[in-house]
Amino acid sequence: MNILLLSSEVAGIMKSGGLADVAKALPLQLQAEGHDVRVVMPCYTTIKDYDKLEVIASGVLNENNPDEKLRIPYSIRKTYLNKVVEVWLVDCPRYFDRTSMYGDNNQAYADNGERFAFFSAAALDACKHLNYWFDILHCNDWHTGIAPMLMRIKYANDPYLSKARSVLTIHNGAFQGAFDRSQIAILPEIANIYNDKITQGSYINFLKCGVFYADKINTVSPGYASELTTYLGGHGMTQNYLDRQQDLSGIVNGCDYSDWDPATDQLLRIRYDVKSLDQKVLGKYLLQRKLGLEMGDTPMYGMVARLTDQKGIGLLIPILDRFLQHKVQVVIEGTGDPYLQQQMTEIANRHPGKMIFQPVYDNMLAHQIEAGSDFFLMPSIFEPCGLNQIYSLAYGTLPIVRAVGGLKDTVKDYDQDRVNGNGFMFFDPSSEELLSCLRRTLILYLEDPSEMKRIKQNAMRVRFNWSDSCKKYIELYKSALKKPKW
Repeated sequence: MNILLLSSEVAGIMKSGGLADVAKALPLQLQAEGHDVRVVMPCYTTIKDYDKLEVIASGVLNENNPDEKLRIPYSIRKTYLNKVVEVWLVDCPRYFDRTSMYGDNNQAYADNGERFAFFSAAALDACKHLNYWFDILHCNDWHTGIAPMLMRIKYANDPYLSKARSVLTIHNGAFQGAFDRSQIAILPEIANIYNDKITQGSYINFLKCGVFYADKINTVSPGYASELTTYLGGHGMTQNYLDRQQDLSGIVNGCDYSDWDPATDQLLRIRYDVKSLDQKVLGKYLLQRKLGLEMGDTPMYGMVARLTDQKGIGLLIPILDRFLQHKVQVVIEGTGDPYLQQQMTEIANRHPGKMIFQPVYDNMLAHQIEAGSDFFLMPSIFEPCGLNQIYSLAYGTLPIVRAVGGLKDTVKDYDQDRVNGNGFMFFDPSSEELLSCLRRTLILYLEDPSEMKRIKQNAMRVRFNWSDSCKKYIELYKSALKKPKW
């Protein structure tokens, strides 16, 4: 199959979250399995040396439109993922010459709707200039939600693209891209289409457009796919998902173990595997020394997360002071909501020697926290898939998670399955239940070191390989190709 994958970010080029990891790993695996893949993303001017990349095509969106304001020139620059998968960068300074991808100072750019509507349209327009005719258009999140709509309407009778089918992957359904309709004025073919399935009040909702027009929809875990069809978990779009339930599925993300394997991790001084797990504690000692904590076999609880309500920070903050009364160490790395950041700083200041809060994202430190900690905190309110719990399993760092979405699909709760358990779950979005779970893990750590080691070995034997996830995506593409033309 020929596959065109659209993403607003791609790891190794520009990244802010898990979407970028998928947009790199899945195309590489698809290509390895014999498919012809092109990845398309915006050419942000913050990409290092972007201006040195080869220009392989130029075009003008709405080239034949009599309205000069609608004729928008762009060029396509080319780079590669691991020297094997072509990445096209849509270069248009009007939209992508900014200081960041999505916004500044926690404020989204006011024209993000227009920016990503243009991106979707230019990605499709570029195919004719590059003579690349795809079978599958794989869109990701709201930023590309307009693309399936363009496929259905603008390209409905195109001799090449009318035969293609589209798949939309939802990495986080809470972010939907609702904008004033004026922001799609640059796409005259769809600017005046009104449909209650794609609107949100007077706004157009880009994610709703994708859900309505895509041939198949998937999200990044079966648990989250199920939650989207409930009124508690649908982020206000429950009926949209129920309408498409037979075309909705979940595929758990794979993990890039070339980056996240404690046996080969180049960011660690102490490396270990399931047979040399006793070495793991040496990584803890190094982390303690680096952060100024007392060195010793004190149970360490790590966390690397965006500081947002989604990540359960609001559940953790009210009970941290009480938990820190125990003989524990807590190490948290993350940036995000300034108010949550301030609260974390204040708690850490009240517990010197017990809690370290680093308001940064430092990739080396993230790896060292994963490797040095005994437990990893992910008390999420919702979690479409989650990657940190998968990394934690690989490092023998037992995840403490809320039983939602991809977390319950990837972690086996020790309290429910003593033989195969590899982590710990709590269920209600309650600070007290989280505290109870934390205390259970602490008791087990202190009272039964041999059982702790066995559970950590359980965790390290779990694998979520992209080769397995990729097979499911290929089946999803095949099922999309069987869908009749609208």
